[in-house]
Amino acid sequence: MHELAPDAARSGRRPRRTVRDWLVDFSCFLLAAGVGLLGAEALSANPRVPEPLAAVDQALGALSCAALWLRRRWPFGLAAVMAPVGFVSETSGGVAVIALFTLAVHRPFRYVAWAAGAQVALVPLYFWWRPDPDLPYLASIVLLMVLMVAVVGWGMFVRSKRQLMLSLRDRARRAETEARLRAEQAQRLAREAIAREMHDVLAHRLTLLSVHAGALEFRPDAPGAEIARAAGVIRESAHEALQDLREIIGVLRAGESDDSGRPQPTLAALGTLVAESRRAGMKVTLDQRVTDPGAVPASVGRTAYRIAQEGLTNARKHAPGAEVTVTVTGGPGEGLEVTVRNPAPERDVPHVPGAGQGLIGLTERAILAAGALEHGPTPDGGFEVRARLPWG
Repeated sequence: MHELAPDAARSGRRPRRTVRDWLVDFSCFLLAAGVGLLGAEALSANPRVPEPLAAVDQALGALSCAALWLRRRWPFGLAAVMAPVGFVSETSGGVAVIALFTLAVHRPFRYVAWAAGAQVALVPLYFWWRPDPDLPYLASIVLLMVLMVAVVGWGMFVRSKRQLMLSLRDRARRAETEARLRAEQAQRLAREAIAREMHDVLAHRLTLLSVHAGALEFRPDAPGAEIARAAGVIRESAHEALQDLREIIGVLRAGESDDSGRPQPTLAALGTLVAESRRAGMKVTLDQRVTDPGAVPASVGRTAYRIAQEGLTNARKHAPGAEVTVTVTGGPGEGLEVTVRNPAPERDVPHVPGAGQGLIGLTERAILAAGALEHGPTPDGGFEVRARLPWG
């Protein structure tokens, strides 16, 4: 015999009965009706029971069987009513047992204890009023009490099993939700990392394009060699920007972080970055005091490279023509320090559009690498970016 989930799992409207629920309820009704028919037959065969009393008993039994369809909605009420009804009506005994079982499934033990206690208290009086012709008085009491204990124990076992299943389902549901949230968070973090990479890479390339395009616009009478050099830088920067953008879009489509594409630059590639900036017309001085840049951990070296790249990009935007100094110092156990410094621009600087998020992104990069980054104007009107990164 099975029931719906315990009431503790209910919320809002009551669930509609399923086909299985209807089959269980109909089976309970047939069982109670069968027990009632056996009781009615025993009453008819007992000459000590008057016929009017037997008729009243059978009427109460029929009403009790009909009330059995309400056991899911009001389990405690039905069990409480069946205690006195079962005492005066022998044909209602099956309904009283089923109501007690339903109460044990649907309600906590304190409700079951009240209903079962009332029925147990009436058992001696019942057999004193209606002794069983086939069993002694004490044996009848013990047998009925054992039956009631078994019914209550079975109902509480079913309730515990249902609660365990609900708990396991909730755990599985929570685990699935947490796994989905972790996956979404990992995807969001990966996309943020890709966005930072896009800013760091494309800002450097596109700034070169903007500066040299602006130079060609404002100096159409420049020497042919200078125009050709600027056009070469524009072509090369556009090609590199397209290549980087193609790789980033490919990563987004693949749903991965950076498992494909060209190797990520490290500190060893800083010389190439400075040479590229010099070819673009910048005045850059590189003061690298790290004996073996290749020994720097890849994550630290990549962060240092991006900081230097963003510093050169900002200097090219806001201080064109000024000499930029890139200094890298440190060693194992000391940490790595990267400084990008430029003096005040020598002339008015045309406005170059930008997102204004580069330094914020660099600060976040440094913090993620367990380091720190400071930036701000210098006393001579220039600007300085200084980062300290761990090198354990």
